[in-house]
Amino acid sequence: MTSLICGSLAFDSIMLFGGRFSEALLADQLHKINVSFLVPEMRREFGGCAGNIAYNLRLLNGDPLIMATVGKDGGPYLERLEKLGIATRGIRAIESAFTAQAFITTDNGNNQITAFHPGAMAMSHLNKVADAGRVKLAIVAPDGRDGMLQHAADCVALEIPFIFDPGQGLPMFNGQELERFIDQASYVAVNDYEAELLMERTGLSLEKIAQRVEALIVTRGELGADIFVKGEHIAIPPVQADAVVDPTGCGDAFRAGLMYGLTTGLDWPTTGRLASLMGAIKIAHQGGQNHAPSREEIEERFEKAFGYRF
Repeated sequence: MTSLICGSLAFDSIMLFGGRFSEALLADQLHKINVSFLVPEMRREFGGCAGNIAYNLRLLNGDPLIMATVGKDGGPYLERLEKLGIATRGIRAIESAFTAQAFITTDNGNNQITAFHPGAMAMSHLNKVADAGRVKLAIVAPDGRDGMLQHAADCVALEIPFIFDPGQGLPMFNGQELERFIDQASYVAVNDYEAELLMERTGLSLEKIAQRVEALIVTRGELGADIFVKGEHIAIPPVQADAVVDPTGCGDAFRAGLMYGLTTGLDWPTTGRLASLMGAIKIAHQGGQNHAPSREEIEERFEKAFGYRF
């Protein structure tokens, strides 16, 4: 059944810095930064959280429906999605704006600095979840601020369970707003840094957040992930990647695994392991949408890593 993915579509300009950011930043001078990073390598990719999640869910033979906005330059992205068999009927074109653009610089420690121009994403609130048709599960991923608020409220009104995935959009909301998202959502998915920020802004511990939702998922990079569900802590082991090439979009690949597991009735340990595997597959490739394993290859990788098939 259809999974609704509310979030951004963006073009990513990805640059690779050969050193470490920490070597160029002086801790006692952060109030007056004037730093230039030489980036000999640069490429432009299709990205955005909604696009990346949908791409990975499609690899699993899921049925993603993107709800997002693109600008007057969004034609190539729409054509790509159609070729991939990903429905575009939930995507609105805003002719007065550009498609969102991310400028991402990654150092050799996989740390990232990102500059983001929202463009058409700022109009994402014009999309209504009710227009999506029948949906089994939704995710409210990083998007325009008003759009995230709108789509969460829409899901509640339509009784659609959804994952709240604040991602890099988390700083846009105050503690009261984040608490409301938590209370509206069925699931919350954050990385370890976002978990700390979420706790700081809401004043809630991870245990308290987990009590308010069906499950709280915290990813921890190469350490795996933690799932807190019904008072239980499930530790999800990491999967050894073939190579560590580019972390861009790994969190989105993980969330696609979550959505697949939730919509197909997999148990939580299997769902978390599949999500972990999807992140490991992604990190071995440049960009958020350049890995292309078949469904059979994913199943074989899963069995090799965990000793059984999902």
